[in-house]
Formats: sequence, C-alpha cells, structure tokens
Amino acid sequence: MTTLLSESPMTFVPVGSMASQATRAAPAMERLSLAHIQALFDLPFNDLMFQAQTVHREHFNPSEVQLSTLLSIKTGGCPEDCAYCPQSVHHDTGVDATKLMDVDEVRQAASAAKAQGASRFCMGAAWRELHERDVDKVAALIGVVKDLGMEACCTLGMLTSSQANTLKAAGLDYYNHNLDTAPELYGDIISTRVYQDRLDTLQHVRQAGMHVCSGGIVGMGESRAQRAGLIHQLANLDPYPESVPINHLVHVEGTPLATTQALDVFEFVRTIAVARITMPTARVRLSAGRQEMGDGIQALCFMAGANSIFYGDKLLTTGNPDWARDQALLSSLDIQTV
Repeated sequence: MTTLLSESPMTFVPVGSMASQATRAAPAMERLSLAHIQALFDLPFNDLMFQAQTVHREHFNPSEVQLSTLLSIKTGGCPEDCAYCPQSVHHDTGVDATKLMDVDEVRQAASAAKAQGASRFCMGAAWRELHERDVDKVAALIGVVKDLGMEACCTLGMLTSSQANTLKAAGLDYYNHNLDTAPELYGDIISTRVYQDRLDTLQHVRQAGMHVCSGGIVGMGESRAQRAGLIHQLANLDPYPESVPINHLVHVEGTPLATTQALDVFEFVRTIAVARITMPTARVRLSAGRQEMGDGIQALCFMAGANSIFYGDKLLTTGNPDWARDQALLSSLDIQTV
C-alpha cells in the first residue's frame, strides 16, 4: 500500500561526498545506498562518532547550536490516526482542541522567543491539511514573525502547490513535513494517509522555493534497519532537507505507542551521527524527547553532529527542558547559540 521513494517524482543525488548544497544541483549518476547507511549504523560507536564529528567540523563550527522555538497555533482535534500523537481525535490523551491563535497571541509568543535567543520561530497546527479558509490567516501569522526579524517555519499538514506558493509569498522560510519513519513501517504507524502524500507535499514546498524541514521519530518499535531506512529516504531527497529534526518518541498515555519499549539512548545518538554524515550541510535538530534524555546524552548528540534544538518549555503538547536548564547545559559545554 505504501509508495516507495524510488517511485516518487522526486529525484536522488549521491550524498556520500562533502559537496556543498550549491554543487549538489548537478544531475545525479548514483544514489547513496541503503546498504551504505546500514553499514554506518553498524560501525563501532567510537568510529561512528569520529566520522560524524569530522564531517560536522568540515561544514559547521562545532561549538555553535541554532535555537528554534515551536508554538502550537492550533492544538488537538486532528483527524489523522498517527500512533505517536496525543493530538489525534482517535486517542484519548486529555488534549483539548483549540481554535487557531490570533495575530496578537503569536506576536507575543514570537517576541518572547526572540528575547530568549531563538532565531527561528516555528508554528504548528494540528491539521491533516491546510484548508483554503485558513491560508490567509496563516499568511498573516507568518508576517508577524518576519516583522520581528526571525526566520519563519510552519508545519500545517499537507499542502497543495498553490498553497505552498502563497506561503512562500507571505515570507515563509521553512516548511516542516516529517517522513516519520521508514516506508515499510509507515503503514503500521499511520493509516489515514500514505507515504507518497508526504513526498508530494515536500515536492510542492521545494517547487515553491522554500527550505525543507523534514525528519522523523525513532523509538517507535522500529529496527535498526528501519532507522537506516528513514535516513536513506531523507538523505536521498534532491536536495536533502536543510533542516532535519530527529525526534525521540515521547510515550504519551492514551496513544497506541505509549507502552512501546524505550529505545536504547546510544541508538538515538547513532541516528544523529548517521544523519550528520549523510546530510553534511543540514541543520540536524534535537527535537522531541530531550527532556527525558539527560544532559550527558544530549552532549553526545552535539558531538555526533546535532547543531540545532527546539527551545522552550513545550513542544506542541509535550514537555521540553526549560530555558534555564538549556542555558546551563550549553554554557557547561561552551556552546554558543545562533
């Protein structure tokens, strides 16, 4: 039932080299193989970390982390049945549906985020897709963020080509639409849309001239091979995403994945490292699940090439380390923020 990426109109490029994004526009003669990515996952941990840190230093200052803030501008009531999500109407998680925030509410939240050092402000709405009646409202919210001098990002579900063009014209810099997991596992996690729907939205975003933010969730019961499959899909998009959020599953009571066995934390670090090696110029972002990781594992993730975090006390509906804790961690690691 799931359409694989190789059947998509999106194309592939080799990502094994350290070429810049600009040079990667040339026609591809080959693609990064799944076997190669699986081999990276299977490296001895120290060897993988060394390779990831080497790649990271070729493209970024290893002592800098970009800060983003995520705000839920419309919470709950989503018709999708994503097994991990507390905002789905299919799961009894105690999350109440809300209306879309207004301009003043978003301006206040974005101003506070900027004051705390965030350079990108992301707005998420619990929709299956962006409805035409809401396009102009979202465009106005994008304008608020841009007026504050911040990068604007949205995650609003599926987009049409026309909607993507409208959001681009409003000033949207990034659009987030995660692939979530490997294609062969996708149908076990979500039944209300197929993998190709996600790929189509990413294509519309690219064609509109926006940057792509796309990653996934690990710890949903997948195998290492399936984690490699997720990275394989992302790394072979043409071009690969400029921003790659890697989420660690948050076990929310009431969701089908609430009792899933916790992923070994070093597997999470391996995923960060492989994402860095295969997408060398992307911002690899620590996203959901940081609150449960502890400072030591987050430090290892930074060593593995993570160079962006979501900043603030909540990610949509789940907890996140508070501002003071993040400041203390980054200070103790001598990491500067951008």
